[in-house]
Amino acid sequence: MAVKKIIHDQVFLSQKSTLASKEDLNTALDLRDTLLANRSKAAGLAANMIGRPKRIIAFYIGSLPFVMINPKIIKKNGKYTTEEGCLSLSGQRQAIRYKNITVTYQNLNLEEVTQDFSEFIAETIQHEIDHCNGILI
Repeated sequence: MAVKKIIHDQVFLSQKSTLASKEDLNTALDLRDTLLANRSKAAGLAANMIGRPKRIIAFYIGSLPFVMINPKIIKKNGKYTTEEGCLSLSGQRQAIRYKNITVTYQNLNLEEVTQDFSEFIAETIQHEIDHCNGILI
């Protein structure tokens, strides 16, 4: 689809995103393409970071971009504190994360999926879901 500009407006980014629908699939593809274009500096992105306040996130599993629509963490354990950066904000900030999470989401075919994630991928998903909730680190 298209590579979009990254939003840095903290007021905009602090707004909660709304549920995504079939009409937002182009946003999901734009988000994936924007993530690929920013590979050297971003582990993940949320749709509000490209100006679209929808509950869509994209991140890497290995070298492949992965998109979740309407992700929700349903289980978490292994609480820890870490330092994170953000493409929309300068510097590093402290964040509380969980080592293991279970997420329900829709894939690009709008099929419901429940999947477990751990370590850095889990941390990235939590960071991007925070963006969907209007939470900035």
